[in-house]
Amino acid sequence: MSRVVCFGELLIRLSSPEHALLSQAPALQVHVGGAEANVAVALACLGHPVRMVSAVADNPLGRRAVTFLKSHGVDCDAVHLHPGRMGLYFHSPGAGLRPAQILYDRAGSAFAAASPDSFEWDRALEGARRLHVSGVTAAVAAGPAQAALHGARAAQARGIALSFDCNYRASLWACRDAQPRRVLTPLIEGADVLFGNHRDASLLLGRAFPGENAQQRREAALALFAAFPSLRLIASTVRRVDSADCHRLAARIDTPDGEFETAEVALTGVVERIGAGDAFAAGVLHALGAGAGPRHIAETGLALGCLKHFLPGDASTLTEAELRSACAGGLDVRR
Repeated sequence: MSRVVCFGELLIRLSSPEHALLSQAPALQVHVGGAEANVAVALACLGHPVRMVSAVADNPLGRRAVTFLKSHGVDCDAVHLHPGRMGLYFHSPGAGLRPAQILYDRAGSAFAAASPDSFEWDRALEGARRLHVSGVTAAVAAGPAQAALHGARAAQARGIALSFDCNYRASLWACRDAQPRRVLTPLIEGADVLFGNHRDASLLLGRAFPGENAQQRREAALALFAAFPSLRLIASTVRRVDSADCHRLAARIDTPDGEFETAEVALTGVVERIGAGDAFAAGVLHALGAGAGPRHIAETGLALGCLKHFLPGDASTLTEAELRSACAGGLDVRR
């Protein structure tokens, strides 16, 4: 099976335990994360050959991040050790009516400071069928944004499919002297799969798209197809948050010829909201790689995304057998 290549920053996450605020926590829990790395881990656990392309700090934290990916079967030969620091983010879990909060500390990280030319795309894309990137990378700094564009164009020149997750992060873009639309548009122009909703359409196309119902969401998708002719599939979720630990989630797939939107799934007793969107993306790519149609793609993405809400840490580590078993139902202990 040809591999999926993911490009982005590996992060160290520091979380306050037991729903405490960061200002209250006497200690912090450590996890390895990063949007594209989460997709890489999830796909590897589902049985796909996956390669990660990145740069990490040449220190114990950087090596810990690489070891985590390798432990789940991700090829890290294209993850380079660079002088500098690891990008961090601090997470305060939500509780009840208090939402979770994230504080980024990524400026000047080894990844952010890496030269765009330090990533050898000829080698990184060898044997690849798909390159996956996201808007988080473009928001980190100008260098990673340029590197992502180099990778996207290298993939396009080799006939390798490109998937792009908009993953808009307002706090990161606020620190950059750049317009998101101008930076992201060239990255999306070669993509066949886009992860994004009506809000992303508003950002990318410069006009407002409401998304209160399926018809409005379809209008936003059709506008994206018109603006980016290479797109063949747009995947998105519809989330309603009743409280920090009670969400409702549905999934949607749009193609130029049709659409499918699942029913809502109630998620009660949420353990971990972080990484659910990345798990959804991995589920979509997993089903798409198997040649599934829009309905099965939506349902698979939704299933993995929903299940991630009940796993600690940033990435889904469910195997395909565990995914199938969970989808089959039955909540009693499996012995």
